[in-house]
Amino acid sequence: MKKYFVIGSAGALGAVCRTMIGQAFPSHSGFPAATLAINIVGAFVLCLIVAGAIRTLKPDNPYYEAVTTGFLGAFTTFSTLSWETVTLIQNEQLVLATSYVLLSIFGGLAAGAIGFRLGGKQVRI
Repeated sequence: MKKYFVIGSAGALGAVCRTMIGQAFPSHSGFPAATLAINIVGAFVLCLIVAGAIRTLKPDNPYYEAVTTGFLGAFTTFSTLSWETVTLIQNEQLVLATSYVLLSIFGGLAAGAIGFRLGGKQVRI
């Protein structure tokens, strides 16, 4: 039961952090830069942890799931990316929508690869 409380608490913290960053950096151009940055940072940190860069945070550590599933799961968001993309398309901003999706995918992959590399794992792309 404690495990789920810790994961849930970390998730709440991740959601609050995401909301605060989104409010601190509102989109004035229509491009959702805050969500893009949040998702790329989240991909980097998750891969850094999974690769073992933080030696004390291993899968057998009770806080591993709190950080990975709880905090980072709530901090990053695929649903917001999807909603913002659909909104851009509905507003006929196809170039922004396409740029956002491509930057999200390839930026996340690049950030993840860098996180793995810095964490000590070799990445082949």
